[in-house]
Amino acid sequence: MLIGVPREIKNHEYRVGLTPAGARELISNGHDVIVESDCGAAIGFDNAQYTRAGARIIETPQEIFAQAEMIIKVKEPQPDECRMLRKGQVLFTYLHLAADPDQTRLLVESGATCIAYETVTDARGALPLLAPMSEVAGRMSIQEGAHYLVKAEGGSGVLLGGVPGVAPGKVLIIGGGVVGTNAAKMAVGLGADVVLLDRSLTRLRELDDIFGNGIKTAYSTVDAINHYSSNADLVIGGVLIPGAAAPKLLTREHIARMKPGSVVVDVAIDQGGCFETSRPTTHQEPTYVVDGVVHYCVANMPGGYARTSTMALNNATMPFAVSLANKGARQAMLEDPHLLKGLNVHQGKVTYKAVCDALGYEFHEPREALAQ
Repeated sequence: MLIGVPREIKNHEYRVGLTPAGARELISNGHDVIVESDCGAAIGFDNAQYTRAGARIIETPQEIFAQAEMIIKVKEPQPDECRMLRKGQVLFTYLHLAADPDQTRLLVESGATCIAYETVTDARGALPLLAPMSEVAGRMSIQEGAHYLVKAEGGSGVLLGGVPGVAPGKVLIIGGGVVGTNAAKMAVGLGADVVLLDRSLTRLRELDDIFGNGIKTAYSTVDAINHYSSNADLVIGGVLIPGAAAPKLLTREHIARMKPGSVVVDVAIDQGGCFETSRPTTHQEPTYVVDGVVHYCVANMPGGYARTSTMALNNATMPFAVSLANKGARQAMLEDPHLLKGLNVHQGKVTYKAVCDALGYEFHEPREALAQ
């Protein structure tokens, strides 16, 4: 199979779909790899490294899309990239379609087979290709939140860790999954006063075992969100419904009751955001203010630490990429129910129910779509 890796074109997105080591792995399995010139140069993967791995350097994205049988990316394809996709081509990347009707329409029109990292599962029902980026984003959320609490950045001037004689800042984390757990690790490390909310009692017990007295856990209810958000200096939103639009758990009324200069970080913004006042921002212009509260809603947070993120993502995606290349996309998905869960669009049909529910498409069962 001929695998193509274009340069990412989203604002301040320096991650790359395939490292030189990943390219070598696919080539050692008998495949050909073409990469766009300088696609990884910003994070230390230069053309010479790809060439030594056996990949060919291609000058333009148009050539990549025109030649490759499978495109491996990081972020969702931008409109110009969607228009270069074609029937029979495989796209393997993050998609987050439920919050993006325009991208969904363009992918449907392309006729391509589009497999979303974020809905591939494992034997435990977890999301192994989303997890590494959730780990990065969860840890980043506390760093960025602490940064924007700085008075000169529009924040309240609260130091999360406090100092002797001064109480630490209060952090509320909504969601106890991968994002929330990693946010809690960072917040505890800084010495903050941390409360974590979740709706799974099993998960709350697990978090109590992990953190002991380092954090306080509470069952997530409207009253709990009302109470803890009004006292928080920093709120992290890390809720996830796989493949679906995120629920709006922090309302405009909650934001209005928060202390001036407080900060909210919506890690769920890729799926539409879990705060009612959220809208996507970029690394170039990461924040805005609503009712005196600083909002950080960067839609590609892990791109800020692009080298670490790229390496972590490639570790997770490589076994699936090799399987897709070795067996062909159709056979690989039919043999692997977890990879099949990643199929979101196939030859003009939407094959992920949460996307259909969010955007009004007719749902096509993935196996039946592949059989046609």
